[in-house]
Amino acid sequence: MDSRKVFRSLAGLYSYQNERTLVLPVMLALKHFASLFTLVAFFVGSSSGQLITPPLLPSVDPFYVPPSGFENQAPGSILRSRKIASAYFGLILNPVQAWQLLYRTTAIDGSAIATVTTVFKPLNAKKDRFVSFHTAYDGAARSGVCDPSYNYQFLAPQIDLISSVEFLLLQAFVLDGNIVSSPDYEGPDAAFGAGRLAGTGVLDSMRAVKNFQSTLGLSNNPAVVGYGYSGGGIATGWAASLQPNYAPELSIKGWATGGTPANLTGTAVFIDGTAFAGFLPQSLAGLSAPSAYGAQLEPVFNDILTPYGQTVLDAAEQICGVQNIFTFAFQEIQSTKVQILGKQVLYEPTIAKILQQNVMGQSAGETPKAPVYMFHAPQDEIIPYANATTLRDEWCGYGASVQFVTVQNGGHATTEIIGFPGAFNFVKAAFAGTVGSGCSQKTILDDSLNPLALGVSLEPILVGLLNGLAAAGRKDANIIADPGTLKKTVT
Repeated sequence: MDSRKVFRSLAGLYSYQNERTLVLPVMLALKHFASLFTLVAFFVGSSSGQLITPPLLPSVDPFYVPPSGFENQAPGSILRSRKIASAYFGLILNPVQAWQLLYRTTAIDGSAIATVTTVFKPLNAKKDRFVSFHTAYDGAARSGVCDPSYNYQFLAPQIDLISSVEFLLLQAFVLDGNIVSSPDYEGPDAAFGAGRLAGTGVLDSMRAVKNFQSTLGLSNNPAVVGYGYSGGGIATGWAASLQPNYAPELSIKGWATGGTPANLTGTAVFIDGTAFAGFLPQSLAGLSAPSAYGAQLEPVFNDILTPYGQTVLDAAEQICGVQNIFTFAFQEIQSTKVQILGKQVLYEPTIAKILQQNVMGQSAGETPKAPVYMFHAPQDEIIPYANATTLRDEWCGYGASVQFVTVQNGGHATTEIIGFPGAFNFVKAAFAGTVGSGCSQKTILDDSLNPLALGVSLEPILVGLLNGLAAAGRKDANIIADPGTLKKTVT
């Protein structure tokens, strides 16, 4: 078998722009030949059979190290770039052009840091716009193993339901003709939960994409719409909040955010002691990252963590979101087993101050100017619905335009899938300039998807999403009964 011909044929599929429905079924079918393609992959890349190895972790990849003097560059400046081979499910080559940009952004204390965004460009891409896609990678691993820029690369493992579903969602935007940028918005040391850092990371990634316009063929002032769900909703919500003051020059047309963690304290109290308590150690590890609030939190943690609590935090710095769920399920951060303050830990002055700084919607000066689409389930088992409605009310009170959609029959995972067609159509309307002003609310009763909800050309994406719904179960019933369901991938 000539491996180069195999992958050339796959890439050729994408050139049939009027037959895009063929692309994803072929890719999904080929996933079942994983062993064969793994063998083939070792000999792709040169006529001499040059070995192709899995990508380096960001912690040891020189690409991620900013050059000397980068701190003197403006936020959003491109420090280096490279072309990559991106992949479906880490294995089947994705027939689009893809680049990674190392760019300068800003830490919580205002100092310069660098992180990466991955940019996908389809054939015949629309040149007057791009989508900023903020995936819910929810990890505090200092190695960078959770980072999108690592996991989008050929031969990187994608081992859970969330990452595989979100890659399908990203592909929906790409197959619709959009250039898509997906940043490592947690920064270089995985500051999960640090919303303000994530927000500036997103905005500076948009600046970087604009600065890459000659390579991408973008117009001088491209329109941008941001999308994110759950952990990606932290990045989206904060980017929307900070943009009017931090990056007013960007031509933002809208923001779509779902399952939004608008209040970290509310989320912590809501899930502590539940099957999903594992998100809390990684949030503490992320907030205490050097680029976030490490200088303030490290002394506090040194004083209050028990030996077991330190072990829990150390583990959170090595693994990703889904893995964290299994290491801390049904345990309590507010327990004296973890720290000596017990139920008072959230009232410790430094911790309380930092958590308060990461509540969205507290200031009129941090109100989105572009229209916002929010969607959330009342039965969300991870992110409180009440916190999302409070954010909606605060933003509307400050004059924002917010469309709020209640997904009545969703759970946390299934709502991203059920609510995506509405978000997708909002993104298209935002680019078209047809989104109305003011605030509105509606409830949808769907618990599944119409295979044509995204249009005929994207029907294959819906097939994959329907498989995701089946895996999660109605209102996340399968996940709640067995969190191990999250280890599955969409097939």
